[in-house]
Amino acid sequence: MTQLNIIVTGGFGELGTAVSHAFSLNGHNVCRVDFASAPVTIIDHTLDLAGVDLNKPLDCQKVTNAVKDKFGGIDVLVNIAGGFSWGMLDNSELSDWERMFGMNLLTAVSMTKAALPEIKQSHAGRIINIGAIGALSADAGMGAYASSKASIHKFTESLAKELADTNTTVNAILPSTIDTKTNRAAMPDADTSSWVKPESIADVIQFLSSTAARSISGALIPISKGG
Repeated sequence: MTQLNIIVTGGFGELGTAVSHAFSLNGHNVCRVDFASAPVTIIDHTLDLAGVDLNKPLDCQKVTNAVKDKFGGIDVLVNIAGGFSWGMLDNSELSDWERMFGMNLLTAVSMTKAALPEIKQSHAGRIINIGAIGALSADAGMGAYASSKASIHKFTESLAKELADTNTTVNAILPSTIDTKTNRAAMPDADTSSWVKPESIADVIQFLSSTAARSISGALIPISKGG
């Protein structure tokens, strides 16, 4: 097994932790990046970088430099950092839309731009973004969130074509509702039987990072089955 050097943004959240833990268990080097304070729990083979503002290109470049110095290069970037908000248009402000696009799209664009030169030098570079099934057909009140996630879908497709002549693939995961403590607290009466476990998403990300997925690029992969 080839050891990979991986960046996971939003790495301190429940999904980021599950993805980082899965990579670590398989012996890979992981850099967890987050704006939040560093978590108490330490994961083996992991570099934790806290207080990183992924909307700032300089912060993203610092992450790239730190990973290169620590691990020697970058093979995989998993763009998980993001957020959610609900609001009808007549009750929302332009700043609400700017916030969603900043959190869900620009964090991925900025970190990808900073890491791309290193990823392209990898024998098998991988960029994996997190979109949303809810962005394929948006419900009322989901305008800002769904628009920002739909932009991730198009960013993924476009970048995959830009990198078609390289060894780097670009794909996006489109989960339905993720079974996290935060979502359970926000929707206490919901039927969670169809919610997707973070570990299930981590499994798909592991596959997309493997040599078995070397011919998959530009794909938008829905993950919607619970259990």
